[in-house]
Amino acid sequence: MDWLSTNWRTVLDLAVSHLYLAGLPLGVGLVVALPLGWAAKSWSRTYPAIITTTGLLYTIPSLALFVVMPIVLGTKILDPVNVVVAMTIYTVALLVRTVADGLRAVPDHVEQAATAMGYRGLRRLLGVELPLAVPVIASGLRVAAVSNVSIVSIASLIGVSQLGDLLVDGYNRVIWGELVTGIAACVVLALALDLLLVAGTRMLTPWLRAQAGRA
Repeated sequence: MDWLSTNWRTVLDLAVSHLYLAGLPLGVGLVVALPLGWAAKSWSRTYPAIITTTGLLYTIPSLALFVVMPIVLGTKILDPVNVVVAMTIYTVALLVRTVADGLRAVPDHVEQAATAMGYRGLRRLLGVELPLAVPVIASGLRVAAVSNVSIVSIASLIGVSQLGDLLVDGYNRVIWGELVTGIAACVVLALALDLLLVAGTRMLTPWLRAQAGRA
C-alpha cells in the first residue's frame, strides 16, 4: 500500500494506456469479425475455411507478433499502433467463430417469419438476426476482453508502456508492492471491462430481462 500511495498517478496513467491498448481492439475486431462471421454462416462451404484460418491467428505468439508488426506496418518499434493491430488480430481470431455460431443459432422459423414480413438481406441481418445473436457475441467479447488485458502486458518487453511495466520493473528490482499493484490493477481492469460488457448486453437485450422477470 505504501508503494501505491506514492505512485498512484503513475499507476493511473499506465492503466489508461492499458485500457486503450486492450479496449480499442475489441471494437475494431468486432467490426472486422461481423462480416467474416456472417459470411461463414451464410455460405456453409466457407465455414470451415474461415473459422480455421481465423482461429489459427490466435496461435501466433504475442511477442513475435508485436516484433513483426513494425516490419509489416512500417511503424516504429515503440509505436502503440503495433500493439493495437496485433490485439485486433487476436480479437478477430476469437470473435469470428462466436459471430458465426451466434447467427447460426437464430431459429429458422424466426428467419422465415422475418422474411415473410419483408425483412430481407441486410435489413433482416441488422433488424432480426444480429440482435438475437447479441448474447452469444457478447460472451465472445467478454472472453476477448479478459484475454486482451492479459496479453497486452507482454508489450512491456518491447517498450510499450502500460500496466505490464509494473510487473517487469517490480520483478526485476524485487519491489513486491509494485509487482502486486500491477497484478491487482490488471485484474481490476479486466473486471471493469467485463462489467461494462455485461451492462451493454443487458441494455441491448431487453427481452431477456422481460423473460427473467416472468420466470
